[in-house]
Amino acid sequence: MVEKTSGSGSRRVGGPGILVFFLALAGAVTSAHALSGLLPPRLWWQAVADTNGDVPMLIFMHVALPRIVIAWCAGAALGLAGVLLQAGLRNPMADTTTLGTASGAYLALAVCSVYAPNLLDHGQGWVALAGSATAGAIVLAIGRGAGFTPITVILAGLTLNLLCGSLGAALTILNHETLNPLFVWQGGSLAQNGWGSAATLLPLVALGGMIAALIARPLANLHLGDEHARSVGVPAGPIRLMALGLAIALGAFTVSAVGVIGFIGLAAGHLARHTGARTLAQRLLWAPAIGAALLWSIDQVVQQAGTLRSGLPTGSAAALLGAPLLLWIMMRLRHAEVAPPRRVPEDGFRTRRPPAVAGLLVGLLCTACVLALVFGRNADGWGFLSLATAPDVLIWRAPRVVAALAAGVLLAVAGTLMQRMTGNPMASPEMLGVSSGAALGVIVLLYALPGFHRPAMMLAAFAGAAVTLGVIVAINWRWHFAPERLLLAGVALATLFSGVAAMLLMGGDPRTAMLLAWMSGSTYWVTTPEASMAIALALATFLAAMLSLRWLELLPLGTTARSLGVDAARSRLVLLAIAAAATASATLVVGPLSFIGLMAPHIAQRVGMKRALHQLVAAAAIGGSLLLAADWAGRTLLFPWQMPAGLVSAVFGGPLFLFLLWARR
Repeated sequence: MVEKTSGSGSRRVGGPGILVFFLALAGAVTSAHALSGLLPPRLWWQAVADTNGDVPMLIFMHVALPRIVIAWCAGAALGLAGVLLQAGLRNPMADTTTLGTASGAYLALAVCSVYAPNLLDHGQGWVALAGSATAGAIVLAIGRGAGFTPITVILAGLTLNLLCGSLGAALTILNHETLNPLFVWQGGSLAQNGWGSAATLLPLVALGGMIAALIARPLANLHLGDEHARSVGVPAGPIRLMALGLAIALGAFTVSAVGVIGFIGLAAGHLARHTGARTLAQRLLWAPAIGAALLWSIDQVVQQAGTLRSGLPTGSAAALLGAPLLLWIMMRLRHAEVAPPRRVPEDGFRTRRPPAVAGLLVGLLCTACVLALVFGRNADGWGFLSLATAPDVLIWRAPRVVAALAAGVLLAVAGTLMQRMTGNPMASPEMLGVSSGAALGVIVLLYALPGFHRPAMMLAAFAGAAVTLGVIVAINWRWHFAPERLLLAGVALATLFSGVAAMLLMGGDPRTAMLLAWMSGSTYWVTTPEASMAIALALATFLAAMLSLRWLELLPLGTTARSLGVDAARSRLVLLAIAAAATASATLVVGPLSFIGLMAPHIAQRVGMKRALHQLVAAAAIGGSLLLAADWAGRTLLFPWQMPAGLVSAVFGGPLFLFLLWARR
């Protein structure tokens, strides 16, 4: 991010203050209306002084008021943490969820709910806090080995986020009734039953604000790079570690108190910047105030709309209301306000014969395909298929094997295209938002029709993916598909769709279990025609990517590509369409998988595949092999139970990818 904001010099210094005033006014008016319905205003002070055991006064004093205060504290903590992360990582997309702390808290609660429920007797806050702190510590340990480079920390956080989320989803599928109440907490609920959470969070937020004020000046020097910071006497590593550690702590305590609220931390800093807070010190001052007022207003809207849909978590509502606002802010940002593209780092092993390595990977893919078809587990134990049983078994097994292979190739190709197109190694199909849009299309279908079949599900997924792609193209056309702006739009759309999905999935529909399995990457319902279509789409997508090799080689060079005759906007649009089509095709077959798209290109690069052609072939082979292995493991290791391939690939591939990041030291 760039500290200087072109064209914003004429903005009034009071811009953030005006925004806070109107947001707080909206929160105050709606709060007064809600409290008046609960207790007459003339009795408010009496209830604060002494409730006298009166039920309305007790609710006023120990439920309604703590909810308002916790909204202030949580919003301020998330806003402050978001600015610290955006400054420390020099990335406008950073917030508390980037480091995986929210998913770590959810996983800790899910594990304890199933295997150690007695630990929850002392309060779920400590369990959630332990999970958040553990996830943050893992990310910082990996980042420390790479000198806390922003890209490494973001990649580690995103990977850990997907890993914890996949483990939590796997436990949810196996223990749906036990863990269903966690959906409310995961969505971010501000409901309170006393002053305990507010009394704990308020002093921590105040302490965090004071620490942030002390490191504001040296932290501001990081925006021009670590070398510049060291040249002016700022220890870049310790300052970044302090900022990230403070942000993790604020996020962890907030998650332990109110659950996962992902949008506020991302938006508060952008709102402060857009309204005139041009320096880091100003954003550290105004972002917590904006976050507090924004979350307060959103929560009051949720309560007022409670009669329309009871139980809607505030976190989901924040995503619903805030993601469009983030898109609007992004469209108003000038080009100088968005970080320039970065070339994919040239790390990993070196090999003198990349074609031989790529050929070996393709051979491994073929071997994995054969083994997945003929080796497995049944009621009699492990073994190979016999000639007598092969026809009866393969008619069921072959479609899902072919579908897993095709989906892995599609996602790997999409991830490779996105990372080379943007020059950003944290790009993945999930960041594009297409898989989330496809999932949302299916979820909407679930509630729009009393019953549906597989073809309707596929059409709904395609419609959601197509609409998402159209929105992304419309937003980024004016800016020639600038890499960072493209990814920011994808994050905003994914946040919006996730909020809608969380809201709809709380309805208790009996089809939710099947939908969760599909969203986790299940190949269970794939038919032979669908598998044939998937492999055809995979081949077509791979060939289309092969025709774009020159663009893939030159686009990571940034402005140099233009001097070599590459039309950046046109080439990015074509590559974006190919990546979106590949992601949508995989989503149609096995659900909204995305982890393969992030991991396969990195593994290919780590084994020495630096050129576009070699990386594309190797990533496709790795992606297909990983998803084949995941599908095989999901249907055999827990036999007769089955786990979705997408979850298995994240559970086993996540630690591998984290190890590769750690090995960069």
